[in-house]
Amino acid sequence: MGSKLNKVIVVKLGGSIFDNKDTTISDIVRLQKQGRQLVIVHGGANIVTQWLTKLGIPTRFVHGERITDEATLEVVTAVLAGLVNKEIVAAIMAAGGQAVGISGADGGLIQGRIRNKEMGYMGNVVRVNPAPLVALLKAGLIPVVAPVSLHVYNRLETAPRLLNINGDPAAGEIAAAIGAERLIFLTDVAGIGDRSGKLLTSLSPDEAEALLASGVASGGMVPKIRACLRALSGGATACIIDGNQPHILLKEIEAGGCGTTIKKAH
Repeated sequence: MGSKLNKVIVVKLGGSIFDNKDTTISDIVRLQKQGRQLVIVHGGANIVTQWLTKLGIPTRFVHGERITDEATLEVVTAVLAGLVNKEIVAAIMAAGGQAVGISGADGGLIQGRIRNKEMGYMGNVVRVNPAPLVALLKAGLIPVVAPVSLHVYNRLETAPRLLNINGDPAAGEIAAAIGAERLIFLTDVAGIGDRSGKLLTSLSPDEAEALLASGVASGGMVPKIRACLRALSGGATACIIDGNQPHILLKEIEAGGCGTTIKKAH
């Protein structure tokens, strides 16, 4: 068995779909009751921005990612690993599911390094330790993961022990590390569009790479596609769907064909 699990589905919840999370939460609970093993990874950048604004801390983005100084890191940790994480857990519990909220720091789940000086304490994933997820899944619990992670590699003595890591690559790395069957991104768009904006329902890894290289896929879609490609390397099928459609998670898992699916040709 090792750290590989049977047929785990990794679901990445985008921050923009929290306002409409009712059917997503009920779908998650229904899937758990069917005996499916789920790992939820969430973001929440817009809620972090609201709190930074309330606290009078200015924030800047580069290529859709937040420059994270120490003050920002504290708020990211408090909001993502605290408030947002526990609200999702509480919603799952209230709907009759069983969930435990953790961050990438817990059990050394996600270990990272700083990407570059300019981005501050914004990190890249170096290693995923699946043991905490395996333990929770075996106990019949849904792990709900906030992507605040351990600052392990090349850390200076005086630097914080935590890192802000984008939830998209975190989800892709987790899916690859546990050999997930599927990675599903719930976003606020229908899926990946071509140059004219027409929805592409199915892509091979090469076609997805070409969209990145040509710049047709841009902004927040870039880390999502990269994460999908990473998950494919571990044997998953990946898809990007519109989380604002009622019960779309259930539809995708039971029937497929929602949004954009990226998979290797068999």
